[in-house]
Amino acid sequence: MKYMIEFKKKTDDENLQNLYRVGSMAAFLIAILLLGEIFVYALIPDQNGATEIFELFRENAFAGLLLFDLLGMISYIFFIPFILSLYMILKKSNCAIMTWGTILFFVGISVFFANNTGFSVLSLSRQYEIATTMEEKNMLISACKTMITLFDVNAFLVSYVIVSVSWTMISYVMIKSKNFSRNAAYAGLFAGLSGIIAEIIENTLNQFLMVAIGFYFLAIVFIIIWIILSGRQLYKLGFNYKY
Repeated sequence: MKYMIEFKKKTDDENLQNLYRVGSMAAFLIAILLLGEIFVYALIPDQNGATEIFELFRENAFAGLLLFDLLGMISYIFFIPFILSLYMILKKSNCAIMTWGTILFFVGISVFFANNTGFSVLSLSRQYEIATTMEEKNMLISACKTMITLFDVNAFLVSYVIVSVSWTMISYVMIKSKNFSRNAAYAGLFAGLSGIIAEIIENTLNQFLMVAIGFYFLAIVFIIIWIILSGRQLYKLGFNYKY
């Protein structure tokens, strides 16, 4: 019986070590993708009208998907092992907050994937190219406007706020953990709070749009710092774990 307990403990430790390894590698990939998002939104001009977006998809479908946060979609996939790794480490510090923070994260990305209409708009743009009557084109333009609204409101606004709250909760627990530095914890806190403030300003105070953009930029910078510092610690735990 004692041997079985020791064997199970060793197996559990090995599984955790593997999770931390995957989580650390995912963290560094996320950082690269987030840096890529900065360049995407700097280089690809914002398109507001349906016909402009159709034209963008016609000229470069990949650029159109990037405008609908393709890199964010990929990064959220990599976030899964990263967040699970943090949960396994930090649940000992505060299980309740970590559980709710992790649940909110998965709710947030579920909302994002369910309402990311990039591929739907791509399909509409192809239909628009072969449409022969103005009636058909107007119907497709109307459908595209609906897809844009779904993306802007649900996929971006709602999802981003939920995920930002999740990051804030997880980082709050991280402050009291001996496994992570204070710099990592505060970077995560500032990232989550900056994202929430940016959404509030953009959607309630349109005259301060540039301020909102500034907070979005801060959120990305802080989240990259949080991910890199946390990923480095996961790397240490994953590759230098002592039984």
